[in-house]
Amino acid sequence: MRGEPSCPKCGGRVRAPGLFSDSWQCAVHGTVHPLQPVVPPSVEALGVVVHRAQVPVWMPWPLPVGWLFTGVACAGDDRSGGRATAVACSGPGPLGGPGELLLIAEELGVGLGARYAGIDGPDPGPHLCMEKAAHAKVLAAGRPTPMWHVQGSPEDRAVFAGEARGLWLWAIAWPEQAGMLLYDEMVLTDLREAGAEVDLLPCGALSPRILSGGEGQRPG
Repeated sequence: MRGEPSCPKCGGRVRAPGLFSDSWQCAVHGTVHPLQPVVPPSVEALGVVVHRAQVPVWMPWPLPVGWLFTGVACAGDDRSGGRATAVACSGPGPLGGPGELLLIAEELGVGLGARYAGIDGPDPGPHLCMEKAAHAKVLAAGRPTPMWHVQGSPEDRAVFAGEARGLWLWAIAWPEQAGMLLYDEMVLTDLREAGAEVDLLPCGALSPRILSGGEGQRPG
């Protein structure tokens, strides 16, 4: 059964545009870009988000060995398009055991990344350790992109954030040791620019992380 749109910042119910407001409203956070219901991962579901997105849809490309695409989420509506996207991938962790990685691209103030990171939002700026050299680096659409550790997140995850294409890029890994994936200059592709090879993307079971806003049990 398909769910209803929710607040990207807290997961609460939102009120659709109507007589008194032309935007989606959360009782706590006011005007928001609604988080659309998460559906089981498939190439078709990914294509819907890619087509709607006004921001990158980042994915490790190629996926690490043994890893699968396990979910996608989008904040925005048919009128505004996707203003935040989240892609989940799961596979063997670098130190053994299962791992999970969530990549989020979003406009300033949307708040989806902070929710998955488990920190006060809406943006990572106040939590970034930018007085030090970048802790990790990814290659995002061919550009070296520094990523800094985000302070204040729960101990069960590693959270990094940076800027790519003028937008926030978050990388969140469970368990915390899986964050070592980011130390090896992971290559990210914006799926809006990918070709027909996306049709061959290996899909796994729906990630409980992307479904629950980052809460819940450790993977496995």
